[in-house]
Amino acid sequence: MAKLPILFYPSPIIRKKSALITSIDGELQRFIDDMVETMYAAPGMGLAAPQVGALKRVIVLDPSGDRASGRPMVLINPVLVAGEGQIVEEEGCLCIPDLNEPISRFKQVVVKAYGRNEKEIILEGADLLARILQHEIDHLNGILFIDHLSTAKRLLLKRRLKKSNRGD
Repeated sequence: MAKLPILFYPSPIIRKKSALITSIDGELQRFIDDMVETMYAAPGMGLAAPQVGALKRVIVLDPSGDRASGRPMVLINPVLVAGEGQIVEEEGCLCIPDLNEPISRFKQVVVKAYGRNEKEIILEGADLLARILQHEIDHLNGILFIDHLSTAKRLLLKRRLKKSNRGD
């Protein structure tokens, strides 16, 4: 396994929509292993392929953030099929280090995806798991957590990031 470089905002790749995966082959399996390694090394609780420069619809996550859990989740072509309730909590992103903002998300979600074994998965998540799923699926669509902020707040943050040489 290899640690992959994480792209930082405003990299144009993290703003693009990812392509559906049509084949779960050995190359994809190795890429997923590298994503898991990268997520834990970051350290993070989730990672989407665009964050490491690949426009593929795959995410890895582990709400514990602990490699010792030994059970990272892998979702291929995930789709948010239902969401209910609302909760506002602090959220951050590996692509925008040192920035956390309160973001409103569904409190509970249902996601449909495929696992590494090509079997369909229906995953129900609440609270932190729901937040991670929504955040990572957003990445597959070129959406960052800052896009959920008000226009004024987003402009202020972009200005601040630009001053620190990280904004566009």
